[in-house]
Order: sequence, then C-alpha cells, then structure tokens
Amino acid sequence: MDAADAVKSQIPSRYQKHQIPSTKSQVRINPKIPKMKGDAKPRDLEDRTFRFAELVRGFVKQLPRTISNTEDVRQLVRSSGSVAANWIEADEALSRKDFLMRVKICRKEAKESRLFLRLVDAGLTKTTLGTRDELAAEARELTLIFSSIISKSE
Repeated sequence: MDAADAVKSQIPSRYQKHQIPSTKSQVRINPKIPKMKGDAKPRDLEDRTFRFAELVRGFVKQLPRTISNTEDVRQLVRSSGSVAANWIEADEALSRKDFLMRVKICRKEAKESRLFLRLVDAGLTKTTLGTRDELAAEARELTLIFSSIISKSE
C-alpha cells in the first residue's frame, strides 16, 4: 500500500469520489487503541489525533511556568484537542460539504498547534526541546494528511 492509498483509506468511503455509499454499519468491533511496535504511528487517524492531543498535554506539564508560556500553552492545548475533536466530527459528518468543512478545520487547528509548539518556551533541557520538535513534526504531518484528504475529496 503506497502513501496515496494510506491517505485514501482514512477518508470514509461515503465521501470518496465516484463511490456508492456502503450500506454496512460503521460500528467498531474493537475500539481499543492499537499498540504500536517501536516508533510506528497509528494508522487510524482518530487514534493518531487523540495520541497527538494526549502527548501535547503531557509535554506542557514539563514546561517552565512563565507569563508567555501560560497563554501559549493554553492555546496549544485547545488547538491540539480541537484537531482530534473535529476529526471525530468529520468522520460522523452528515454531508460531503460538512465533512470537507470539518477536515479543513482540522488542518487549520493542526497548523495552529504547530505554531504554538514553535512559540512555546521549552526551557533549556534537551528532552523538552526534542519533544517539542517531535510534536511540531507530528503537527506538520497531520496538516499534510488533512491537506491530502481535502484535495482528494474536492
């Protein structure tokens, strides 16, 4: 499976071009988050966005408490959680137009998360600087995934 197929598999079948909506129920049989080996990333976008929001929350607990960090962290936590929440909304969208709007919001919030990750003062430890860079890279990857979904759905 190449990268294009991987991204396309994230788009609910009812929103892919030229496909008849499936009559199968979309109830998950196993809702557990899959355990990944090594540094592998979850393939399900809902799990991946949830994990991103969760990791951001863990990261901000390690940051120094400064005036600028207080405001930046507050916005970072909101935007990272919004990525996950809006993807869930997109997955349950009522129409194609609603789906596209929610995915565009996901992309916007992922970009915003990346901005605030770059702005936040991570202190002088290499651990927090490395974690910040990893989270910013994940936000960038999510932005690219959402951009691809949008371009394939329009």
